[in-house]
Amino acid sequence: MVIIDTRAGRGGNAGARGPEIWFRSGTDRPGLFPGLARAMEAFFTRHRKHLPYVHAAMFVAFLGAIVIPLFLPLPPEDATPLDNFTLAVNFAFWGLWFPLVFLSVIFTGRSWCGVLCPMGAASEWANRVGLQRPIPRWIKWEGTPIVSFLIITILGQTVGVRDHALGIAEVFGGTLLAAIAMGFIYGRKKRAWCRHACPIGLLLGVFSRLGAVQFAPKSKHPGGDAYAERGICPTMISIPRKEESRHCIECFRCVKPSSPGGLFLRLRAPGEEVAEIRSNNPNAAEIWFLFVGTGAALGGFLWLILPSYQTWRMALGAFAIDHNWFWVGEAGPWWLMSVHPEAREVFTWLDFTMIVGYMLGWAALLAAGLAAATGLSAWVAGRLGGDRSFRERFVELGYQFAPVAMVSLLIGLGGKLFDTAVEIGVPAALVGDLKAALLAGATVWGLVLGARILARQGVSLRARFLALAPGLLGSLFIVFSWWPAVAGS
Repeated sequence: MVIIDTRAGRGGNAGARGPEIWFRSGTDRPGLFPGLARAMEAFFTRHRKHLPYVHAAMFVAFLGAIVIPLFLPLPPEDATPLDNFTLAVNFAFWGLWFPLVFLSVIFTGRSWCGVLCPMGAASEWANRVGLQRPIPRWIKWEGTPIVSFLIITILGQTVGVRDHALGIAEVFGGTLLAAIAMGFIYGRKKRAWCRHACPIGLLLGVFSRLGAVQFAPKSKHPGGDAYAERGICPTMISIPRKEESRHCIECFRCVKPSSPGGLFLRLRAPGEEVAEIRSNNPNAAEIWFLFVGTGAALGGFLWLILPSYQTWRMALGAFAIDHNWFWVGEAGPWWLMSVHPEAREVFTWLDFTMIVGYMLGWAALLAAGLAAATGLSAWVAGRLGGDRSFRERFVELGYQFAPVAMVSLLIGLGGKLFDTAVEIGVPAALVGDLKAALLAGATVWGLVLGARILARQGVSLRARFLALAPGLLGSLFIVFSWWPAVAGS
């Protein structure tokens, strides 16, 4: 018999009852499509030994993609990804990799990280021969991936990562070197980079909570999710106490179908973990990352198209001239900003300052707007019978923005996929309608998740509509901020 007691380990006398048994080998597997889950689990555990070869192939392909274009001439104006290697690489990064990795988390969680990512694999290879020093507190700080994401996202804009081979090499190559260096120095048979510092890892981790794949303990120990540097998990998850999906890279090392312990693969309804976030280790740093990261990515898109950017740029330039700050008109170093006279693009310190300020400004604005909406929702929920503290309600309700944030990033930063669809003959109006439909669907999904979170907080059905209103305004704030990406189709 399978016992799924979701109360165990959530407080009270859970510790006295001992571990709850989620699944025993040979019994009916919990979750959706158990036959499919069993087949997936069997396939990956059977071929797990071949993953290093996949990682090696991805590493070689990745190096080729970032290094070879550096030695090729600029693409002709009439070149396309079908007949030019540099453009093909650019499309592979921004038209395929970025949007498809985002979409994959809905269906397979962070499978990219454990199965395909060359950076995480390289970090782990370096760890095997490295110094294996203890992971310091500043790396373990939950704000580290937020800082990492902001640095890489902003640097990507200032060096022209979406347009220039040198920008791609610097951002992706630099990230690879950072992953290898961290793996060489810190951790013992672990992936400190993947857990603590990868700029894309936590973003995928947040959205993996929406995913249809869960790796759950067969025997769930009480006490809540825990960090463990000892054990088989390369991202320091305490296997018997695992509750959340965000740190799981789905490497299948902890999955042993015939063993009574470890994890098993469970398929679930997309969004289930967010709807039941109270039982899945909600995290305030994760919410702030969702707010700030979405805003920074928004600023990285809007500075290219909004007239306000040029207006403020001219104003700052005039102010600098009035104060004899002529250095703002000089080009900066190539590793900090785009200096490509051959492509008729040379950024000055004025451009660099404006891009950084514009992106950070949008990050602060969006974070403030979403925090205000979430705070109002949490306050209303408390007044209408919601349990727990204001802070706990705030953190739980912050997750309702995950669907619309994910879709907005897909549409805005993965726009090359949609642009290519137009170039090959798909009507622009149809592409625009698809983007609008995706945003509308994500907004509705977020409302449904918000309602289920409020139900867990004890808010009555009638009162939930009032508590959901601020959340709806927050989602619409994201939608209309990204609307130029839709209207520009």
